[in-house]
Amino acid sequence: MATANLTDRDVEVRRSVMQQLEWDPSVDAGGIGVTAKYGSVTLTGFANSYAEKLAAERAAKRVHGVRAVANDIEVRLKLGRTDADIAADAALALKIHGAIPEAVQAAVHHGHVTLTGTVSWLFQKQQAERVVAHIRGVRHVINHIVVGPRAAERDVQKRIIQALHRNADIEAAHITVHVDGGVARLTGTSRTWAQRDAAERAAAEAPGVTMVDNQLVVEPASRSFETQVDELC
Repeated sequence: MATANLTDRDVEVRRSVMQQLEWDPSVDAGGIGVTAKYGSVTLTGFANSYAEKLAAERAAKRVHGVRAVANDIEVRLKLGRTDADIAADAALALKIHGAIPEAVQAAVHHGHVTLTGTVSWLFQKQQAERVVAHIRGVRHVINHIVVGPRAAERDVQKRIIQALHRNADIEAAHITVHVDGGVARLTGTSRTWAQRDAAERAAAEAPGVTMVDNQLVVEPASRSFETQVDELC
């Protein structure tokens, strides 16, 4: 009986992810395949851009019941661009975002962008990656930016905990924070991937944090798909 229920659940999760991909206007669901097993979803197929590949992953994470996502989507460009064109766009994109220091540089090889340099805040490293990910022609982004050491900040752990409790999108009571040598480790559970990501972003914005080790486990609340449908009727 347990096996049958699990199989039924996987079928429903797969169907819901496919529907979410079709619903998302930033994703061409026609070229993407979905498999699901024990709450772990694997995305395969092709996307027209790296940004679309990331959008498909975000869409899958929004589905109730999804606990992990493996993104094996391959980027296939309709119209190729030269590395020189991509590099020029990357340089401009990094320049116009004032939060990203001039020390950050981008190298392009066959559409793969590698970011290097040193920044003072973890959010600056993450922002640089988001900026270049949406450049037309980019196939993949490798982020080697280093977050430089800062003067010791007092009560970093306390500040992160306070930030988590202020955020309406996070169930902070289920999260434990430990800070050691600039690394903020998050343990516990979250109801959704969106809450998990929100907690990571909050920790990344804390002063003195150079890396976030997000060990939060996604544990969706027990809720049948029949109940969801009934609530909509």
